[in-house]
Amino acid sequence: MTSHCEAELGQTYVATETALSFPRAGAREWAGLALLALPTILLGLDLTLLHLALPALAADLQPTSTQALWIMDAYGFMIAGFLITMGTLGDRIGRRKLLMIGATAFAIASVIAAFSTSAVTLIAARAALGISAATLMPSTLALISNLFADPRQRALGFGIWTTMFALGMALGPVVGGALLEHFWWGAAFLIAAPVVVLLLLLAPILLPEYRAPNAGRLDLSSVALSLAAMLPAVYGVKQIAKDGFAPGAIGAIVVGLVFGALFVRRQRRLSDPLLDVSLFGNRAFSVALIVLLFGLIAVGGTMLLVTQYLQLVVGFSPIVAGLWMGPPALGMVVAGVGAPLVARRIRPGFVVALALGLSAAGYVMLSQLGSGTDGLVTVVAGFSLAYLGLGTIAALGTDLVVGSAPAEKAGSASAMSETVQDLGVSLGIAVLGSLSAAVYRHLMVASLPENLSRETREAVNDSLWAVSSIASRLPADLVEQAQAAFIAGFNLASVASAVGVAMLAILAAVALQHVGVPARSDSRSPSG
Repeated sequence: MTSHCEAELGQTYVATETALSFPRAGAREWAGLALLALPTILLGLDLTLLHLALPALAADLQPTSTQALWIMDAYGFMIAGFLITMGTLGDRIGRRKLLMIGATAFAIASVIAAFSTSAVTLIAARAALGISAATLMPSTLALISNLFADPRQRALGFGIWTTMFALGMALGPVVGGALLEHFWWGAAFLIAAPVVVLLLLLAPILLPEYRAPNAGRLDLSSVALSLAAMLPAVYGVKQIAKDGFAPGAIGAIVVGLVFGALFVRRQRRLSDPLLDVSLFGNRAFSVALIVLLFGLIAVGGTMLLVTQYLQLVVGFSPIVAGLWMGPPALGMVVAGVGAPLVARRIRPGFVVALALGLSAAGYVMLSQLGSGTDGLVTVVAGFSLAYLGLGTIAALGTDLVVGSAPAEKAGSASAMSETVQDLGVSLGIAVLGSLSAAVYRHLMVASLPENLSRETREAVNDSLWAVSSIASRLPADLVEQAQAAFIAGFNLASVASAVGVAMLAILAAVALQHVGVPARSDSRSPSG
């Protein structure tokens, strides 16, 4: 398999078209991309699989509100913590080899999650899934750089990869809802097994192996510093979002920042760093990461709130609620595949800015959300616009990030792209979910009737899903009051998302305006 040309020629985006010749991908390369799509869908699926299953899971395992949040986002947090390490490890030991090792570990952890009998066991299994997924994500993404040397084919490959990941995220509620109709909540995890078997059989045939030339040893001190920086920081943010500026949460963030500074300092001194911080000198690379991070924060938190709204407020069954997520998923798929094609003629920065503007409009719609049929129309239309922006920024942002790096750093760049995306989804769940919960609790605490038992009062104050688990024992007006409080929290979270995404649109339009369209390869170049 032909590798990238020189780093400067391997940029996905350039200011002007050139006459450079790039080998064209053939049937084997496209088949390889189709194989990579399978674990990619699976990874996205696991990020959102439990959204609709949360009420059933809560009734079965009886988690506390804190445990419920950790069940939801332990997966994404562990991915974010280990992606940089695993992306660089793949460049050293082989991207295909790491993919196969990670897939095996992912299947084992999925079985453990499926048969968990306590909240603690499920949290541990979800964390193990996150570590395993951290080996898969940069491997699948970086292997696309090896499959496609032609910039335009590579851009389309990244768009398809991103679409498959986002499609997995969108299918999570649908698949989870369908399985809940016939099986128990843990059955959804078992779908990883056949996917992994197929991957292990076909990967040696369809996927090239790649190791970075002259790669040095893995610096274990850098690995430790990266974990010591990432995990306390994201934990602190999560705790602030839930409980306010408590000393423990602030202390965790400070610890993370200190270790982050030590990590960066060590990377600058190493001849073969775990993370090449010089990549941040590329403006397209840095801005694309910012757009991905904050764009995914908005989407990740809103997705959780939408699925809860459809099930706990509108009253849909899991399968019906999942099907109502279909129109937003379709918009995301169209954007993920179409954005790289549109960006061949219109500068990517403007495409991203327009898509983010539409997303901001969608969040404004969600901020006006009410109950009943009108609310259903609003939530589907608004979230469809939000997902349209997600597909666009994920496809073009990923291409900008990975395409800005030399071939031997593609794994590290891929890891950075995936780190911010998964960190964004997890932070969105934690921050926007906790912001909505804070509004809910504020409204409920002041208006609860005095005759409730302490246990019931704690459940009603905790969350709407806790109310739904005991709804048969509560007055109808109290359930309606809880639903109204949830909607008020949803509205405020949507306002925050609208403001943040609108600012991202302006940033993309200004900072990425000089990034050009992809170079066209010579049509006479031989097939790769």
